[in-house]
This record gives sequence, C-alpha cells and structure tokens, in this order.
Amino acid sequence: MVEQVYIHESSYVDEGVTIGAGTKVWHFCHIQQGASLGERCSLGQNVNIGPNVRIGNNVRIQNNVSVYEGVEIEDNVFLGPSCVFTNVLMPRLDRPANGHYERTLVKEGASIGANATIVCGHTIGCHALVGAGAVVTKDVPDYAIVAGVPARIIGKVEE
Repeated sequence: MVEQVYIHESSYVDEGVTIGAGTKVWHFCHIQQGASLGERCSLGQNVNIGPNVRIGNNVRIQNNVSVYEGVEIEDNVFLGPSCVFTNVLMPRLDRPANGHYERTLVKEGASIGANATIVCGHTIGCHALVGAGAVVTKDVPDYAIVAGVPARIIGKVEE
C-alpha cells in the first residue's frame, strides 16, 4: 500500500512539483515550480521551498524555514525551526542574481538547529550537527558538531 501525500488546504503547490509518498505539508507552506520532495518528508507551518530545490527522503523541516533555489537537502536531514539558508553571497538590489545561485549541500543525516544561519556555497557534512543560532561560514566536515558565530567545530558525533 502506497502512503498518501497530505497537503493542508492553506498551502500552495505550484505546477511541476514532485512530492513523494507519505510526505506531509502542513499549514501555510509554498512549494515552488520544479521542486522535488522525497518520500516521508514533513514540512511544518510556513515553510517555503524555492524553485528547482531537491529534497531527499525522510527530511523533517520545522516551522518558518525557507529552502531557496541552490540549496540541496539529502536524505534523513533535520532542519530546526527558523533556520536560514542564503543563496547569494553578495546580494545587491541594483545587481540581481538573475538565476545564478551559490550551491549549498546538506548531506545525509545532518541536523541544523533552530535559528542557525547557513551562508551559501558551503556543504554540511554527513551526520554533522549545527547548533542552534550558529552561523556557518565554511564547510562543515562529516560527523562534526559546530556551534557559535562564526560556527566552529566543538566536537564529533557518532552516526
């Protein structure tokens, strides 16, 4: 038996979106054209998924998170409430990005804490943990625990 996709009536899903079986999209979300969500994902209230974003299986995105174009989320990732992704390194109103976005990759099993900021163009390694409120300004190695502003390695985690 294939699990049904659940989309709350207050959410918007643009044309050209792919959503895997068992995924739940809660209140006030917007999934934009060309985005792809895997199976058994959960999008909390007020989540925005940008155009062409790829999200793996078993991804939990808590309330008030925007995953912008240029960000890719692999399987089994947790994104805490109000964590922030960017996609342009030097945003200027008089020089729009015109579809050129820095790539940010969140690898298998990583967790990002509440209110953390991930500056674009970096990779969060497999099973890495980003502490609440951290500001990631460089790549985070696999299994690293990072915290602070800017984020620094404070430990290692087992899978």
